[in-house]
Amino acid sequence: MLEKILLADSGTGHSEEMLKALMDLPSIQKAAVTVLHVVSPQVSAETMTSKWEEGGKVLATAIQSLQLDPTKVSAILRQGDPKDVVCQVAEEIDADLIIMGSRGLKRLQSILSNSVSQYVFQLSSRPMLLVKDDIYVKKINRIMVAIDGSDAAKQCLRLALFLLRDIKGGQLILAHVNKGASNQSSTNMPGEKDPVLAEAIAEAKKQGVQPRAISTTGKPGEEICRIAEENNVDLLMLGSPDRRPSIAKSFVDLDRLLGSSLSDYVRVNANCPVLLARTVG
Repeated sequence: MLEKILLADSGTGHSEEMLKALMDLPSIQKAAVTVLHVVSPQVSAETMTSKWEEGGKVLATAIQSLQLDPTKVSAILRQGDPKDVVCQVAEEIDADLIIMGSRGLKRLQSILSNSVSQYVFQLSSRPMLLVKDDIYVKKINRIMVAIDGSDAAKQCLRLALFLLRDIKGGQLILAHVNKGASNQSSTNMPGEKDPVLAEAIAEAKKQGVQPRAISTTGKPGEEICRIAEENNVDLLMLGSPDRRPSIAKSFVDLDRLLGSSLSDYVRVNANCPVLLARTVG
């Protein structure tokens, strides 16, 4: 399911560590990796030359650090607006997954600071794995999937089962949050009794995985982050339908950015890497 991975490497953050952790999984080891670094346009030829040299060093350091099979990795150095170039290259190589670092800024902050990860997430229809600068990347063993019955959540589950394949001692946590009132405290219940989780549990067992199912009530974003933290999750997976305006695919949907978005809340507040699976809807 993941045959082509794009690592957008800025030279900072934990995106390289995340790719290393991912490539340790038996199901991913044959994937082809493209490491991309983008150089922003400069005002003078001298500055531009310097930036190109710096970019080349970033790529060389990343390739050396990753220690991947040379036949499975390629490097791309491009000039342009990073958020546009990342989307373009993802389309060019038909990436199955984009890995990016993220400062974990809230929506309005992301817009005002021209956040690359926020814009790529909004404009790309491809799955993204976001790694905040302030988290610790661990070996992937415990994967949590937020289940809500949507096609995007089902895609997350399929991907999680693919990643967990052949991981000795791998654990799958399925979580469903029944939206409660703003002043209602969270309450856990046996996941096996939650009809929304039943199909996901059955699918996991069919693949030979005995999941831990958690059903709770409260604010979805807060509960998902709480469950992930309490269960020491290594990777959190969340479905995020693509609702970009069909007449303005090249523009950021500011209404959605400023509105209430579960995926935005989780990517900002989760204490672990977050993989957002996309479906067009």
